Amino acid sequence: MSESRAVGVFDSGVGGLSVLREIHARLPGQPLIYLADSAHVPYGEKTPEFIRERCRRIADFLLAQGACALVLACNTATAAAISDLRSLYPGLPLVGMEPAVKPAAQATRTGVIGVLATTGTLRSAKFAALLDQVGHDVNVIMQPCPGLVERIEAGELASPATRALLAAWVEPLLAAGCDTLILGCTHYPFIRPLLEDMLPASVSLIDTGAAVARRLEGLLAERGFLSGGSDDAPIRFWSSAAPQRMASVLPLLWGHEAEVGFFAG
Repeated sequence: MSESRAVGVFDSGVGGLSVLREIHARLPGQPLIYLADSAHVPYGEKTPEFIRERCRRIADFLLAQGACALVLACNTATAAAISDLRSLYPGLPLVGMEPAVKPAAQATRTGVIGVLATTGTLRSAKFAALLDQVGHDVNVIMQPCPGLVERIEAGELASPATRALLAAWVEPLLAAGCDTLILGCTHYPFIRPLLEDMLPASVSLIDTGAAVARRLEGLLAERGFLSGGSDDAPIRFWSSAAPQRMASVLPLLWGHEAEVGFFAG
C-alpha cells in the first residue's frame, strides 16, 4: 500500500470534496482517491450500525485501490465508525472530522457558539464527549439542518430555497447572541459564501478542513508516505450512485470536470 502513497478520502456524498480541496492545496503531489457514498446520502439520518458497515466496505475498497491512509471526510461517519476502523486496521493512518468546538470557544467574544450539523453528528456520543471536554465556559447551541445536505448534493448552493432554509436556522442563533458558527458538516463549506452574505460581518464561520489536511500531512510524514512532488498528482473519483450525477456537480464543487467511476459495494 505504501508504494502508491495514495490517500483515500470518503464521505456520504460530495461534501467531503471541501476536505479534499484542503488536502490537495496542502499536498499537491499526493495521489488522492475520493469516494462519495451518494447512494446512501445523508448519513445523518442513518443508524450507527448502518454507517459502520458502509465505512468498512468503503475502507476495504479504497485500500484495494492502493490507499496508504484514509480520511473520513464526514463528521457523522467519524462519530459512528472511526473507532471501529482503527480496530480493524491497526497501524493504518486514519484521520477523521469533528466539529471545531475548541477553536470556536477560543474565538468567541460573546461566549455563545452555534453549531450547524446533521442530526447524527449532534446526537453522537463523540460530540457529547467533545462538548464535555471544551464546552464548559461557553454556551453551545446545536442546530440540526435536515435537508441541507441534499440541496448541496444537487448543486443548490445559493438558491432561494437554500437561503430560506438557512435563514430559518441561523436567525434564532443570532437572536441568542451567537458570534461564532461552526460548520459541522463537510458539505457546509460549499454554502459559506451564502452564509457570509446573510450574516453580520461580526460573526465568524469555522470549519476544520485545513486542520485535517495538516494532521494528515503529519501522519504521512511519520510513516514516510509523503510524496515529494510539487506538481498536481492524479486524483480519482468514485461514487456509489450514478457516476454522471457526481460528474455533473464536480465543475461547481471541485472546479473542473473529471471522470467518475462506479462503486458497487
